[in-house]
Amino acid sequence: MEKIRVQKLLSDAGYCSRRKAEALIAAGKVKCNGHPVTLGDKALPTDLITVAGEQVYIPKKKEFRYIMMNKPRGYVTTLSDEQGRRCVTDLLEGVDTRVYPIGRLDRNSEGLLLFTNDGAFANGIMHPS
Repeated sequence: MEKIRVQKLLSDAGYCSRRKAEALIAAGKVKCNGHPVTLGDKALPTDLITVAGEQVYIPKKKEFRYIMMNKPRGYVTTLSDEQGRRCVTDLLEGVDTRVYPIGRLDRNSEGLLLFTNDGAFANGIMHPS
């Protein structure tokens, strides 16, 4: 089994984004098998990863999710908004996997919006060759 960067393991597990994982690692909140993790450290998916003392479940095989949404007007296409506006993720109640939008639609636009946790698929849609 191949070792993977800890921030990628956390992201793949749906715990947080890779950037947020890097911030948690830099803040000293992430441990692997009881040892503090530094940026760039690698681990196996079977290792015990904790964030602030809470165990993170790392799935053995990532299950990809694909969601189609008819985005209504009045929602911004982002995961969170500092201005407190309604986000498309507010419409994803009951989705237990961390997914992100592929592309974007303006707040006052409506139409098809795709969500996934499959980075290769999202990249292929956004940048077809």
